[in-house]
Parts: sequence; structure tokens; C-alpha cells
Amino acid sequence: MRTVQYIPRATEKAYVEQTKNTYVFYVPMKASKQEIAKQISAAFKVTVIDVRTTVRKGKPTRFSRGKHAYPGITNRQDKKVAYITVKEGDKIPVFEEVKDAKEDRKEAKKTEKADKKAEKKAKEAEEKK
Repeated sequence: MRTVQYIPRATEKAYVEQTKNTYVFYVPMKASKQEIAKQISAAFKVTVIDVRTTVRKGKPTRFSRGKHAYPGITNRQDKKVAYITVKEGDKIPVFEEVKDAKEDRKEAKKTEKADKKAEKKAKEAEEKK
């Protein structure tokens, strides 16, 4: 079994599919469904139930070879996309939302302020007694 890179697709459609326990990856053109299932289950430690694949043809693109050169048309590279369904309860962490660092800092500051207020109230209560 050769090791290849599977690139997750981070699109709105992929996130909708994620709610159905289906994850979307770009895979190599020569990869078979069995190979894809083995690689994904080994890499992410999940149980793969189903693999569906499709090949997306590359769109034609215009290009030019300079100001006076003859312009031409070429095609973008074809891409193979795999829709991988995993067992209920299994998750692939690549698609989990990661909190922003700024949000983490804000939450930390809020908890620090709350802790300081609680300490201050405790000291005032002790002084009154």
C-alpha cells in the first residue's frame, strides 16, 4: 500500500455532508475505492462504511504566450473526489472547527476578571467579620 496525500475539501457542500457522517476528499486519480478506505481508516482511526468517487473534468482555460503570440486554450487538471461515509459516532478531526486565538485570549481574560472579582469579594467579606 503506497502512502499518498488525501486533501480534505473545505466547502459549504462538504460541511453539509459532514452532518450526514460523509467527508469529502481530493484523492489521486489512480486510487481505488478499497485503497482510499484503507488509507482513511488508518490515518484517522475511523471505520469507513462507504466510498463514492467521481472524476471532475478540468475546465478549459485561455492562455497567452506574450503580447503578439497566438493565444490558445488549455485544460485544467482533472480531479478525483471521494465521498467517504464513516460509522455513526466516528469523526475526522480535520473538519472540526478550530477556535480563533483571539477568542481564546478574550475568554481567558474574562475568566481572570471573574476570578479577581471573586477574590476581592471574599477579602471584603473577611474584613467585615
